[in-house]
Amino acid sequence: MKLKGKVAVVTGGARDIGRAVSVKLAKEGAKVVVNYFDSEADSEITLTAIKEVGGEAIAVFGDVTKQSDIDNLVSKTKETFGNHVDILVNVAGGLFARKTVEEMDEAFYELVMNVNFKGTVFVTKAFKPLMSEGGAIVNFASQAGRDGGGAGSALYASSKGAVMTLTRNWAKEFGPQGIRINAVCPGMIATKFHDDFTKDQVRQNVANATPLRREGRAEEVADLVVYLAGPESSFMTGNCVDINGGLAFS
Repeated sequence: MKLKGKVAVVTGGARDIGRAVSVKLAKEGAKVVVNYFDSEADSEITLTAIKEVGGEAIAVFGDVTKQSDIDNLVSKTKETFGNHVDILVNVAGGLFARKTVEEMDEAFYELVMNVNFKGTVFVTKAFKPLMSEGGAIVNFASQAGRDGGGAGSALYASSKGAVMTLTRNWAKEFGPQGIRINAVCPGMIATKFHDDFTKDQVRQNVANATPLRREGRAEEVADLVVYLAGPESSFMTGNCVDINGGLAFS
């Protein structure tokens, strides 16, 4: 187990890609803090899956846009696993709705930008003091951050582009302390995200246009995350790594 003895925190870790990441980290030996927001039931399913692979984990409620909730997430992590964190994975995020510029308002702007970008900024700020040389951070960006996204996703794409730029800058800032930070940029992955916001025909069209002729799986993204968090990627930092079946190249 390549991550045996490590402590990992996963925001948005209760379902879909976040669940797959949490379980994969645990399977590799990490002790996992699963942050959730929408559903305690989802977090319990994730904890059960972690136990089934012989892992150890706790679930902690928290809104990543609220400093008090972030502080509580840090406190619960320290209380359970001590004052050191080795891995932080910032999965929490969302599209929330597809809106044209005419349909946007300030509240929608703040929702999208706060969850996708502000959350990544301030969760990382809160956990970085617990990290030391050998620590690894993995942010979640998106193919949309590279190509602008689909119809009605301008703010989502912009927030993910901001995550990519943040990742590159902080690689320079954190590197001298021995802390690596990378981002993953998923394309079309079969999750609730697309169940909610992408029409079936559009999904089929995208799958057909992908060289591998299918959508990706959450477990495949989790494999990439664990690689970026683990020792095999020890000379990688500041990278925004595509995982999209060949749909787009960077």
